[in-house]
Amino acid sequence: MEERTNKLKVVLVERNKTSKWLAETLKMNPATISRWCSNKTQPSLDTLSDIANVLDVDIRDLLVPTKKVKTEEK
Repeated sequence: MEERTNKLKVVLVERNKTSKWLAETLKMNPATISRWCSNKTQPSLDTLSDIANVLDVDIRDLLVPTKKVKTEEK
C-alpha cells in the first residue's frame, strides 16, 4: 500500500509552524495533531476549516485529491 504525503505536515513546514504551535492555537491536545500528521486519524471538516484559517491557506491545500483533473483539449 502506497503511503500518502500528509498535506497538513507539508503546509506546517511551508509556513514555518510546528504541530505544537497548531495545537496551542487550536487549543487542542498535541497528541491529536500528531495523529493527524502521521495519518493515523484525520480532523473533521469543521476542524480542517479551522486549520486552514489559522494557517491562511485554502482548505483544498490540506487535502489529497482523489481524482485526477482532466484538462480540456483545445
